Amino acid sequence: MNRQGRRARTIPIPIAVLATVAVAFFALPVLGLMARAPWGDVWSILTSDSALIALRLSLWTSGWATVLSVVFGVPLAWVLARSTIPGRAPLRALCTLSMVLPPVAAGVALFAALGRRGLVGQFLYDWFDIRLPFSTAGVVLAQTFVAMPFLVITVDAALRQTDTAAEQAARTLGAGPWYTFRRVTLPAIRPALVAGAVLAWARALGEFGATITFAGSFPGTTQTLPLAVYQALETEPGQAIVLALLLIAISFTVLVSLRHRWLGGGLAPGEPAP
Repeated sequence: MNRQGRRARTIPIPIAVLATVAVAFFALPVLGLMARAPWGDVWSILTSDSALIALRLSLWTSGWATVLSVVFGVPLAWVLARSTIPGRAPLRALCTLSMVLPPVAAGVALFAALGRRGLVGQFLYDWFDIRLPFSTAGVVLAQTFVAMPFLVITVDAALRQTDTAAEQAARTLGAGPWYTFRRVTLPAIRPALVAGAVLAWARALGEFGATITFAGSFPGTTQTLPLAVYQALETEPGQAIVLALLLIAISFTVLVSLRHRWLGGGLAPGEPAP
């Protein structure tokens, strides 16, 4: 390694101290859970009926939320990145608002729009007898509402950074817009699309606030794994800790996988590729 590389790896002491405090701030809660976890009962807790039901429901709803995020989020990202419609900046802010919106406020907003007497929900109920709140479909919608922006901003950034020369060449050769999008654009942004979909899935899997506000917590119907953790915390803290560690393990695995496999990892100078 050359001298410049060695200097780049030298960390000033104040920065090292502050960074260590920051790492401890993130690590201590996880270590606290691990220290208090009833490790002898982990298997029985994870295989209990309540945990398995909540896990199956979480996987089912988060899977559908991811599908909806991809189906509607990719075209939305394309419009935000490639179209020339006016007002794209406020539109982008609106479509990513749920990322920073308080979860309870997101649930209330969904009620105002899709509740039995909501802006759209009243017509769904009166005309088609469809009631979304406190249903499994309501869970999917709540998860999609908070998860889709993660896919949108990921794909939007990829589309804005991708060279359009291949797309222009395809159109010059007679390919239509839809064919070019499917056969040229999507393959070019596949890593970002996969990363955005996985991030959306992980966010949907961990969604709590909007779900409990809009869909409630009914075992087998709307009680996802995060809601099961909240309920177990009142009566069975050991079970709550184990389920919380399961969610943490899933999220940590997703983030590490995204860094190394799809996002390039951001290697430091001289660092070998994983």
